[in-house]
Amino acid sequence: MKTNDFIGLMGKVKMYDLTQRLSVHTPPWPSYIPLSVQYFKRIAGAHMGQGANGQVITTSNHVGTHMDGEIHFHASGRSIGQVPMHEWVGPGAVADISKEMEDYGLYEPDLLRSKVDIKKGDILIINTGYHRYAWDQPQSDEVRYFVKHPGPGPSFHKWCLEMKFKWIGVDCGSADHPMNTIIRSWHPKSFAEADEKLRQDYGKTWDEMFPLKTYYQVMHLVLFPKKIVHAENLGGDIDKLSNKRAYIGCFPLRGIELESAMCRIVAWAP
Repeated sequence: MKTNDFIGLMGKVKMYDLTQRLSVHTPPWPSYIPLSVQYFKRIAGAHMGQGANGQVITTSNHVGTHMDGEIHFHASGRSIGQVPMHEWVGPGAVADISKEMEDYGLYEPDLLRSKVDIKKGDILIINTGYHRYAWDQPQSDEVRYFVKHPGPGPSFHKWCLEMKFKWIGVDCGSADHPMNTIIRSWHPKSFAEADEKLRQDYGKTWDEMFPLKTYYQVMHLVLFPKKIVHAENLGGDIDKLSNKRAYIGCFPLRGIELESAMCRIVAWAP
């Protein structure tokens, strides 16, 4: 393809921003350091003429839309900046399962496959609908967003390995079910609710269906050593790509020491 033809084609493609807005009000993952922004100089503060605004930012990496890097849970993995750019971009699918999801709900591969054509090696974006509870949304609910969001069922991580996804993105607090993280200990009342729901829906206790030895942080601990990482807290235009295929890109800082990084996630589609 000639350069001008390529530029003309790209000019006709729609771009979708799948990133949350970032603010000092954006909650980090529970127990992490939130974002703070402080001016250290202002325009009017210069001697002999106009100055400039300058800021110092303090934050953990797990605030707003961010990509978890391999070394977040896998000590010998790659940092964010060690991953070549071509691994952050590629074809993918956006599976909208929001109508089927509820507090503490589970999703399995068959549900996602029923929504959109998902191919081996894709970037997989999962729209659980829980972005509607993010900090800046009309229905904002921080507890539902981080503590009660849906998560993967027992076979999901195995399917991810079989599909060799480039990376995965979710529109909620974690790619793991919150009750398969430390949150189950921090929120015992919520764990009891999730356990009761599982008994009613599947006839099993939580620990019968998800033995901790196998499923604790499984999307992190099992997939990251296999170079399948994930982005969390997606939002923005995600509903505009419901059950569509697109070309998707993640643009984190090229930080050589970064275990994870806030990022901009963009999709292109006709």
